[in-house]
Amino acid sequence: MAIEKTFSILKPDAVRRNLTGAINDRFEKAGLRIVAQKRIQMTEVQAQKFYEVHKERPFYGDLVKFMTSGPVVVQVLMGEDAIAKNRKVMGATNPANADEGTIRKDFAESIEANSVHGSDSAENAAIEIAYFFAGKEIVE
Repeated sequence: MAIEKTFSILKPDAVRRNLTGAINDRFEKAGLRIVAQKRIQMTEVQAQKFYEVHKERPFYGDLVKFMTSGPVVVQVLMGEDAIAKNRKVMGATNPANADEGTIRKDFAESIEANSVHGSDSAENAAIEIAYFFAGKEIVE
């Protein structure tokens, strides 16, 4: 198994409900190390660019509005098969379809307010990490 880095966002719904510690605990218990983390208020321009891949989809405007509605916590997670492991810990995007014990099953309010975002591939992880973090901010 390869040691990888992946990107994670604790979304406004999770931050608003003070779930940062509980969610971080899930990552760490799964064997992921948090090697970079910061709390930010995403601007509209940042959110538009970050979610640009969804620009033509009907939910894009609502997604940008939601992601700028309050602070988020952006993170870099590291560990063996970190991308797949993070996605397993998060659970399915739709919390109704998420497995018991996953972050989204336990904490999500809706399909949009589903508490966390995680990279879906090594390529996207690299892009997303670089979007929010300078290399010197990642401390392995």
